[in-house]
Amino acid sequence: MNTVVVLDYGSQYTQLIVRRVREKGYYAELLPWDASKEEVQNLNPAAIILSGGPASVFEKDAPFVPDYILELNIPILGICYGLQSLVHKFGGIVEKSPKREFGHAVLKVKDDPLFEGLPKEFDVWMSHSDRVEKLPEGFFVIGESENSPYAAIRNKDGTIYGVQFHPEVTHTSFGDKILENFVSKVANMKKNWKMSDFIEEKISEIRKVVGNDKVILGLSGGVDSSVVALLLDKAIGKNSIPIFVDTGLLRLNERQEVEENFRKLGIDIVVVDAKERFLNNLKGVEDPEEKRKIIGHTFIDVFYETSMKLLEKHGNIKYLAQGTLYPDIIESKVNERKAAAKIKTHHNVGGLPEKLPFKIIEPFRYLFKDEVRKIGKILGLPDEMINRHPFPGPGLAVRIIGEVTNEAIKILQHADHIFIEELKKNDLYDKVWQAFAVFLPIRSVGVMGDYRTYDNVIALRAVNSFDGMTADWSKLPYEFLNKVAKRIVNEVEGVNRVVYDITSKPPATIEWE
Repeated sequence: MNTVVVLDYGSQYTQLIVRRVREKGYYAELLPWDASKEEVQNLNPAAIILSGGPASVFEKDAPFVPDYILELNIPILGICYGLQSLVHKFGGIVEKSPKREFGHAVLKVKDDPLFEGLPKEFDVWMSHSDRVEKLPEGFFVIGESENSPYAAIRNKDGTIYGVQFHPEVTHTSFGDKILENFVSKVANMKKNWKMSDFIEEKISEIRKVVGNDKVILGLSGGVDSSVVALLLDKAIGKNSIPIFVDTGLLRLNERQEVEENFRKLGIDIVVVDAKERFLNNLKGVEDPEEKRKIIGHTFIDVFYETSMKLLEKHGNIKYLAQGTLYPDIIESKVNERKAAAKIKTHHNVGGLPEKLPFKIIEPFRYLFKDEVRKIGKILGLPDEMINRHPFPGPGLAVRIIGEVTNEAIKILQHADHIFIEELKKNDLYDKVWQAFAVFLPIRSVGVMGDYRTYDNVIALRAVNSFDGMTADWSKLPYEFLNKVAKRIVNEVEGVNRVVYDITSKPPATIEWE
C-alpha cells in the first residue's frame, strides 16, 4: 500500500498532518526526520511531508533535509520549518524575520494544483520567527502574506512545494483541501484508507494469528479498550476474555455501567474487585507521581494474578490484547532523536511485566482516537460509549489533590456525577471534549442555614480540544454553572464551595495532577 510519509521535525502539530491526510482517505505514517532511507522505503512512499518544528536552520545541530528523500523522486511538501529547511538545502536564504508572525494571516495565492478549487485569498495560521528572504534557483512564489513574501513556493517541475503556514490546524481555512490537493493532484495518489476495509483486514488477521487459542484484554470501559473488545468478539467470539479491574477510583456507578453495557453487547467480562487493595496501598500518599506509580504497580500485580488464574483454568491463553493507539507509540519512544522530545510513558506501552507469558496484540497501534471511534460506530458500539469523555488511567486519584481517602472518593464521585448529569441534560456533554470535578485539599468557611461551615472545595474543569495536545477552557453558560454549583453544595455532604477552572492548556494541563 502506498503511504504519505510525514517526517517529524518537532512541531506540536505534526500528528495532525497524519490525521488530516488519513481523514481524506489516504494512508499516512509518521517517522522522525532522521529516519533511515530503508525505514522510509519500507512504507512504499508516494509523497513526503516535512513537518514544522521549533528549530532554526542557523542552529549548529538543526534538523536538515536528508539527501535520500530527494533521490526517491517523489513529491515533497515542506511545512513551516519544513519549507525553511528545503530553501536552505537548495541554496536559498532564510533569515530572522524583522516581524515575527504568530496567528492569523491572509494568504494571497496564484493558480496552482496545490490551491485548486480555493479562493484567491483566505485565512491561514502562521507560527514562525524566521522567514525566507531569497528563493533557491528554480523555485518561484505561489502564495504570499503581508509579512511573508514567500508564504508558498514550488519548484519549476512541480515536485517540491513549501508553505510557511500550517495547513493541518483548524485555524487555516481550506487547510485540509490543500493537503488533499498535494496528495491527490501533485502526488497522484489514489485513496487507500477506509475504516470498513481496515476492520475486515484486522478481523482476518486476528483469526489467522490466534487460531483456536484465547486472548485476554485489559478492559477499562473507555473507548479504546471497549472497541478492541468488540473487535475481538467479532473475530474470535468467546475465545476473547476481557478483564475489568475495579480500582475503587472509578466514577460513580461506573463498574455497574460497564457490566451492563457489555451484557447488552453479549460479551462476557471478568470483573475483579480490588478497591480495598488500591486504597490501602495509597494510604498516606500525597505526591501525585507517587500515586501514579503505586496505582500502576498495583494494577499490574492484580492483572498478573488474575491472568495466571485464568491461564490455570483455560490453559490455552496465549495472547494479550491492548488498546494502544498511535499517539501512545509515538510519545513513548525513547528520545533517541533530538527533534522530538519524549512526552510521557503511557500505561499501555511497556507497562506490563515481562514475566507475562503472552504475546501482545495491538490492533489499533497505528490508529488515532477519532479513527477508533469510527470503528466503534461501524461495529455497533453505543454512542454513549463511543462519545465518552477521556478518563485518566489512575482514575479519580489524580483528581483528588493530596491523600486519597474513602471520604474524598465519595464526595468527588457524587460531585462529578452531578456535573456530568447536568451536561447531558442540557445537551452540553457532546459539545465539551472533557469535563470533570476535582477535590481540593483545602477547606473554606461558609454559611448553611443558621450555621457557619468549614467544608471542602470542589473545582469544575471543562475544556474543548481536538486531541488533548492543546485545550481551551469551555465557556459554559453562567446559568448552567450556577445550577451545577447549587446542586453540588445542596446534595453533596461536606462541600460548601464550588469554583470553575478557566485556565487553558498551555500553560496549565487538562488534569490537575
